[in-house]
Amino acid sequence: MRTLRSYPSRGAPARPRSRPADIAVFAGAAVLIWLIVRVSAGMNVPFDENAGTATVSTDAAELPYYAGRSLLRMFAALGLSIVFTFAFATAAARLRRARVVLLPLLDILQSVPILGFLSVTVTAFIALFPGSSLGLECASIFAIFTSQAWNMTFAFYHSLISQPRELDEAARNLRLSRWQRFWRVDVPGGMVPLVWNAMMSFGGGWFFLVASEAISVGNHTYTLPGIGSYVATATDHGDTGKVLIAIGVMIAMVIGVNVLFWRPLTAWAERFRYEESEAAEAPRSLTLDLLRRSEIPQLLGRILGPLVTPIDRAMRVFGLAEHPLHVPAGRRRAGDIVAGVAILGVIGWGCYRIITYIHATVGFGEVAHAFWLGAVTLLRVIVLVIAATLIWVPIGVWIGLNPRVSRFAQPIVQVLASFPANFLFPLVTAVLVATGASLNWAGALLMALGAQWYILFNVIAGASTVPNDLREAAATLRLPRILWWRKLILPAVFPSYVTGAITAAGGAWNASIVAEVVAYHGTTLTAVGLGAYIKDATATGDWPRILVGVVVMSVYVVGINRLFWRRLYALAERRYSL
Repeated sequence: MRTLRSYPSRGAPARPRSRPADIAVFAGAAVLIWLIVRVSAGMNVPFDENAGTATVSTDAAELPYYAGRSLLRMFAALGLSIVFTFAFATAAARLRRARVVLLPLLDILQSVPILGFLSVTVTAFIALFPGSSLGLECASIFAIFTSQAWNMTFAFYHSLISQPRELDEAARNLRLSRWQRFWRVDVPGGMVPLVWNAMMSFGGGWFFLVASEAISVGNHTYTLPGIGSYVATATDHGDTGKVLIAIGVMIAMVIGVNVLFWRPLTAWAERFRYEESEAAEAPRSLTLDLLRRSEIPQLLGRILGPLVTPIDRAMRVFGLAEHPLHVPAGRRRAGDIVAGVAILGVIGWGCYRIITYIHATVGFGEVAHAFWLGAVTLLRVIVLVIAATLIWVPIGVWIGLNPRVSRFAQPIVQVLASFPANFLFPLVTAVLVATGASLNWAGALLMALGAQWYILFNVIAGASTVPNDLREAAATLRLPRILWWRKLILPAVFPSYVTGAITAAGGAWNASIVAEVVAYHGTTLTAVGLGAYIKDATATGDWPRILVGVVVMSVYVVGINRLFWRRLYALAERRYSL
């Protein structure tokens, strides 16, 4: 039977404790708490909805504070995304009838562009916190959340449905409660793909930072202090030097977050890898080594450890982690009929309301026009996915199978993935204007800069989970390179690739909002496509066209997922789960 990796094990010799490590950890925690308090103090200031917010300063001295504000929003959105992932993915994996609703709903949510959420949530959050900028902060955090959560949810859902049968049987035999199974089996089993996809989703959130901090909705512009709004303001002023300074700060911030947070987290997650033999070299992190040499984590464990048993007992009210082995066919059929009628009723009512509203406002001719624009954007998405697959699958496999390479390549990949590609859009605009080239073909390139990393990160995660015993067997058999790819690597990474490709395609649709319209110092270029259509409707507050654009984009994304991607997903579950 395969087991979890044994490092670091309780039976291994204890690491020597270090007083300097304790001092460093304590000082780092104190500085972090002070920075959070200092930066968050500016999130709740008086705000006049009618006047909007003042333009942020482009003084380079303000950049560290703006970077802190942006980083705080990113981590707040990440925490919200983790909670959503745990709840949504678990319900979709464990509840048969809920899965019928939740998976299509996840497809729809992923297909809704960030401006579609902002156009609705900005007004709602401002009304929830009248006279305070906290409402605008919540809208910004929620917008970033929508760029992070869906990919993480898909990844965790896949880890749950592909869980080894022996773990499921062990949970039943040990009579674990649902709460215990979730924290002792489900979360550890999905930790590696969850951490990798969270890291990638965090990087994807940077792409929409400008849109979430400099919000233009309904002829109103709301600006929050942050590095994204700093770049937007510098771009409007045509100040390339300030944009380059912001790019440097962004690179430094991405590297810092990777060294202090993501790299130790990915190294720590290796303890949950599930295979028979260990890799020759485990990923390492200086930050994680420092924490392991400190007494402070153990002290916190001794303080909080006694709370585990009472919480487990309290949570047993949710029942045991077992499914009924036999359900009468009549009762199951009756439940399915009731659930089906309820779902169809809600869907029918919603469709009726949408159709009558569109008919009474812009008419169905506008819908046909939006579908044609969607076909143009779809062509860009197809080109993007094919190109990203050909380029990044071999590179991702190479990185994922070599921990030593991953140690050096991961920071580089993280910087490239986290760097907001729309920071480069002003430079692209200048080149296109100077050369007279069209954004219609360059739009696919701009979309790829923000969406291609989903494929790379998922392939890296999939390759890193290939059991070492299978790799050793392939080496022993001396498989030719072509057979090695066909019989081992491609089948092994196929489930992860499908997850990444689904999210990359959805991310590309979302990226079209900012990639099909670019501007610099008074010059605006617009490509033909659905993204440009939605962005124009959002900026002018044209609610019927916003609805048409969002519905058409959702129809495209959900339809393609149902007809193509879901079939590949089912094939991955049926034939290629390790």
